[in-house]
Amino acid sequence: MPQRRARIVAIMALVLSLTVAAGTLLQTSLVVGEAWGQSSVRPPANAVDNAGGSVRPPADAVTNAPMVPGAERPLEILPPTTPGGLPADPLSIQGPNSSATIWGKVRDGQTFTTSLPDPNSAFLVQDGGIGWLDWRTKGGPLQVYGGYGLLAMIGLLILFYLLRGKIRIDSGPSGQTIIRFKTIERFAHWMLAVSFIVLALSGLNLLYGKDYIMPLIGKEAFATVTMAGKWLHNNLAWAFMLSIVMVFLLWVRHNIPSTLDLKWMAKGGGLFVKGVHPPAKKFNAGQKLIFWSVVVLGGSISLSGISLLFPYEAPMFAKTFEVLNDTGIGPLVYGQPLPTTLTPIEEMMYAQLWHTIVAFAMIVIVIAHIYIGSVGMEGAFDAMGSGEVDRNWAEEHHGLWVAEEAERGRVPPKAAATPAE
Repeated sequence: MPQRRARIVAIMALVLSLTVAAGTLLQTSLVVGEAWGQSSVRPPANAVDNAGGSVRPPADAVTNAPMVPGAERPLEILPPTTPGGLPADPLSIQGPNSSATIWGKVRDGQTFTTSLPDPNSAFLVQDGGIGWLDWRTKGGPLQVYGGYGLLAMIGLLILFYLLRGKIRIDSGPSGQTIIRFKTIERFAHWMLAVSFIVLALSGLNLLYGKDYIMPLIGKEAFATVTMAGKWLHNNLAWAFMLSIVMVFLLWVRHNIPSTLDLKWMAKGGGLFVKGVHPPAKKFNAGQKLIFWSVVVLGGSISLSGISLLFPYEAPMFAKTFEVLNDTGIGPLVYGQPLPTTLTPIEEMMYAQLWHTIVAFAMIVIVIAHIYIGSVGMEGAFDAMGSGEVDRNWAEEHHGLWVAEEAERGRVPPKAAATPAE
């Protein structure tokens, strides 16, 4: 058994290393390709090259810049003005060449042309960034409600443990074990678990670290931890996505909902009353909820993560909003049609907000899963630890599955109970 566990750990470490290396290589190649593409931009053939000289405006340029260094620039009040001679629009108090006037026109929605080769650099004012910052700043909705969600789940689990205690094997351990999960299943599970925990911790650090961790450990230590966490977050994401696919392919056929799940849920899965064990196959209704939550939320967080890993290359929200508007969901939830014309930066902000919100939901669900699979239920950890579980545990929580395995000859006859002396 120790040798088997060592092999699983070694294989998982190898796959994680290869996945991280492949992800790093992919991102590096795309970044280098983009840099090469930008470096290949050449000026038009008729461009005037003044390299080596100072940049001067044309001789006939109109400017209100002071002619004498240090002299105050005269203000030009543009019409229309009030009866008292003051500008009606404070943004136009300077002249046509002033920064205040230009930025005012940009904020008013006036469009301009640009000769920059990168269209993303043409967005001069991004007002939406203020709302995005309000969401993720200290005391903002992400920090506050996300923190409430985490604390609420932890508090409920503590209360449940105090009231119910550890869920024991009612008939006691039998001493006979049966195979619950194969090596490949446990490998996929643990790769998913390890990558998700690292992603969750590093992500929470990005949201809360500057406000709550940096004051405790100092700026230099926080910078080191955050940079390491960012690198792990970006690269372990590939292992997370790979394990999501593996888990789905391995277990989807066992997680199709059925009427049996309704009976299981009606009895609370037997979690609240001792001695109650509703029948279940390989996965009960609670485990199916965990499975589909991880697959759906994990898939969604992967898509938004890809959008963030490759900025401006994988927009997803404008098209999503179009679908929601067409189905009527957008106006119903939002109160009005969702915006379908988004700038590249707005796409990135939506992706970051959605990534964080879905991450919080997934963390809350996984915390409950970790509790049941560890301290909450006797014998549950063995299923993913050694892959073998006590027969009495299996019959109490997954009796129908044990019966099916016995019919297929995968479970040996139950050992006779040793008579008491």
